[in-house]
Amino acid sequence: MEPLPLGEDGTTPGKWTVQTTVALDGDGADIGQARHLTAEFLTRVQTEHGLPVSQRAMDLTQLVVSELVTNARKYAPGPVLLDLRVTGDTVEVMVWDSDPVLPMARAADAGRVGQHGLEIVMAVAQGFEAQREPVGKRVTARIALADDPGGAVSGRRPQ
Repeated sequence: MEPLPLGEDGTTPGKWTVQTTVALDGDGADIGQARHLTAEFLTRVQTEHGLPVSQRAMDLTQLVVSELVTNARKYAPGPVLLDLRVTGDTVEVMVWDSDPVLPMARAADAGRVGQHGLEIVMAVAQGFEAQREPVGKRVTARIALADDPGGAVSGRRPQ
């Protein structure tokens, strides 16, 4: 996990990123493994790079990882790639799977049991996007590392 120079991908030049990627093979332990990797990654971001990671960010990032990996395992055959990246004050969770169908949040329905994962992700993330890749799709959610002084669940947008 090394800082990488940025600038070409639309981020502010001069900022750096810390990143890790793992391939999940599709067994029943994928979701737990992904959550564990996420907690370890954010802990290393704090201890090795001195970046503040609030408990809210730790918890929400693990929740988002759990929901996105669950959806990938449920709807796409084959492996899943999980990429975690900290750039500036934000952690990006990117999940790739082999199904090209883009996810869509369903209309809110308090009576519906299950299938609220994407709604949850969109409610707690600062940003969300899904895009088709040459093979499959990539879903990305962004979460603020620091708490919002006003108490917003998604944290604060870097100024």
